Amino acid sequence: MSPASTGASTIVGADASVPAADTRVSPGGPGYRRMSFALFLAGVATFALLYSTQALLPLISGEFGVAASDASWTVAAATGGLALFVLPMSALSERFGRRAVMTGSLAVAVTLGLLVPLAPSLGVLIALRALQGAALAGLPASATAYLAEEVSPKALITAIGLFVAGNSVGGMSGRVITGWVAQEWGWRIAVGVIGVIAVACAVAFRLLLPAPKHFRAGSLRPRVLARTVRAHLSDPLLCRLYAIGALFMTVFGGVYTVIGYRLTVAPFSLPQGIIGSIFLVYLVGTVSASTAGRLVGRLGRRGALYAAGGTTTAGLLLSLAGSLPLVLAGLVLITAGFFAGHAVASSAVSKTATHGRAQASALYQSAYYIGSSAGSTVGAIAFHAGGWAGTVGVGLLAVLGVVTITLFGTRAARLHRRELATAA
Repeated sequence: MSPASTGASTIVGADASVPAADTRVSPGGPGYRRMSFALFLAGVATFALLYSTQALLPLISGEFGVAASDASWTVAAATGGLALFVLPMSALSERFGRRAVMTGSLAVAVTLGLLVPLAPSLGVLIALRALQGAALAGLPASATAYLAEEVSPKALITAIGLFVAGNSVGGMSGRVITGWVAQEWGWRIAVGVIGVIAVACAVAFRLLLPAPKHFRAGSLRPRVLARTVRAHLSDPLLCRLYAIGALFMTVFGGVYTVIGYRLTVAPFSLPQGIIGSIFLVYLVGTVSASTAGRLVGRLGRRGALYAAGGTTTAGLLLSLAGSLPLVLAGLVLITAGFFAGHAVASSAVSKTATHGRAQASALYQSAYYIGSSAGSTVGAIAFHAGGWAGTVGVGLLAVLGVVTITLFGTRAARLHRRELATAA
């Protein structure tokens, strides 16, 4: 079956006798830094836009007179829109190219980002955020597929880690900037500022990203796409990685949607600017994501996932304290564990998929952002019902799911090795 018929991308423009990896870029090679920085900026813009309202939820609740669970839909709608459209967008990237889809997605998303501050009601705000999430769906899966095609296999996890690090920087800077701007001029001006920053990132991304050299257009036929998706969903390892990404994001989405509400009341009673600055802990995620390759080198993929889950659990438990320094320490551990786990799982998807990489990555991203929507919504409901302890309880259940799935994968790998030894 040809690559085009499977929706897969192939290496072109190279002698068939030369390994495809020999023609791909690697650290220190020409174009690697430019490529990495361009995708880093794309990650910054994506997360800054996607979560632009998260740190502002208490202010949005106050203006529209709604509860946390209602205001949280400004986050859940964006991540839900992304989750629903990431697979169709990945199919478009197989046909029209990764760079073209990423550029178009950013263009639409930043345009909507400039309209969001003008929303006259909560319903309109939620609708605009859903459309913005749908537009951003062209970025995550296309970016990882682009890297899988253009970067040497040995450098892939590091390259994807840098893209994820861009996500963390975007998430951090968006929340910090909106926090301080909103304290002086309100949430609408704050969201508008993020829109302008995203425009600058989008322009720089398009100017810097090298044209792909190892991409061949695939098919847009629905049957071809369905066959590729079925093949990925029938792969036990890919399904486990999808579930792990969703569960990690459930923790993260719940914690960071609710934390602003917790810190605005006693015993903390922090102003909006200080609450926005809390998101500086995202810098920890930048480090943990970019060093995930070394963690896998030391512990193996499953060992790295255990370490990420354990770190996240420790952070959740520590965040229950009534002391602000301990709460901050808990957020640091949650952030480090989440970004490490996400980088390990998403890079494993790109390595595991042998065809239709954009669809494989899209399914991961879909599960990941479904987890974000679920975490935002369920975390807010749990907070309303049981306070911060309720949100932490949701997070602990999600981490338990990560550990359980990883244990199952470890057991399956051992059984497979025994079967191979017996057959030999």
